[in-house]
Amino acid sequence: MRIGLVCPYQWDVPGGVQYHVRDLADTLRGMGHHVEVLTPAEHEESLPARHVTWAGRTVPIPYNGSMASVQFGPVSAARVRRWLREGAFDVVHVHDPAPPSIGLLVCMIATGPIVATFHAATIRSKWLAAWGPVVRPWLERISGRIAVSDFARRVQVEHLGGDAVIIPNGVHVDAFAHGPALPGRARGVDGPTIGFLGRYDEPRKGLPVLLEAMRTVVRHHPGAQLLIAGRGDPDAVHELLGDDLRAHVTLLGTLSEEDKAAFLRSVDVYCAPNLLGESFGIILIEALAAGAPIVASDLDAFASVLEDGAAGVLVRRGDPRELARALVDLLSDPERRAHLSTRGAQVAAGYDWSQIARRILAVYETVVPPGSGAVTAAEYDGPAELRPVPDGETGDAPLRSALRRWVQR
Repeated sequence: MRIGLVCPYQWDVPGGVQYHVRDLADTLRGMGHHVEVLTPAEHEESLPARHVTWAGRTVPIPYNGSMASVQFGPVSAARVRRWLREGAFDVVHVHDPAPPSIGLLVCMIATGPIVATFHAATIRSKWLAAWGPVVRPWLERISGRIAVSDFARRVQVEHLGGDAVIIPNGVHVDAFAHGPALPGRARGVDGPTIGFLGRYDEPRKGLPVLLEAMRTVVRHHPGAQLLIAGRGDPDAVHELLGDDLRAHVTLLGTLSEEDKAAFLRSVDVYCAPNLLGESFGIILIEALAAGAPIVASDLDAFASVLEDGAAGVLVRRGDPRELARALVDLLSDPERRAHLSTRGAQVAAGYDWSQIARRILAVYETVVPPGSGAVTAAEYDGPAELRPVPDGETGDAPLRSALRRWVQR
């Protein structure tokens, strides 16, 4: 099968959707399928040499506690048309198709089977609330809908109608289950260690809540260490520490995939104190695969992954006292940590990409009629703002600027 995957977020910026598309593409290729990816990136040269096509740059816009990516206009549409015509795909799989980016452009332009995966978890989307009725006719061209969690499914049902089958994110389980720990950080040997991974300058990730909880943790476990991995401003974290925590916190910065796996294999407890905006929580599956017991906030998506507390400890989000109590108790109970580690490995096995990819392929096979022709680009019949322009012109700029102003209102 010839499959086209569309990622609306910049490929050279770490993120859950980017990893999802990358790993799905690799898994499908390993199963014998031909897969091409269309994605924006800040730098075209940062893309792989084969099977990934540059869609241009996006406009980053603060939204939902994170950064939304806008890429919309005639130049972007021209790139989409060329990719569709050259790809001759049996099916095109678009990720997060509703926002104004290349995913929506594909839905507007492509003729043939389209599958979409909805990742977004915002409870109230300004874009979908205002423009849902406008974009719905194009999104109705989607033949098969997937949501990575029940929360993501509810968001798209509320704003766009229709329904979606739930297929979660996948993980290469073996890559996290086996391998070395970080030097000097062996689990159960080098002192009680708690891990946190995320963009630590994003309030929704909950790092300040965890730091406040650590003040109680170190009183009960004087040797406890918190390892913080991810992107952000180190100075902002150091301002939150104070003298009582400074010796107990280490910033690791951005980790490679190999180092992330080693990090998760090193910690005695992985903590996810997130406050909102999580549709799934792939990091929890990675931590479970690495054998790390988990303490996480009680977001719907996290509760689903942790089987409502059977595979990890859930605490009330935003409550540092309850978080501290859970961390102290788990660090004091090696038998419970061992039980959660064993149960977590069983849960993680169900999310291995070998299984997830087969479920996605089943959706493709459902929407691709036997003997159907390839997906291609329709002759232009859309809005004047997206009228084709010759390659190399900069016709996107005014429309993208207007979208930036609108979303920031």
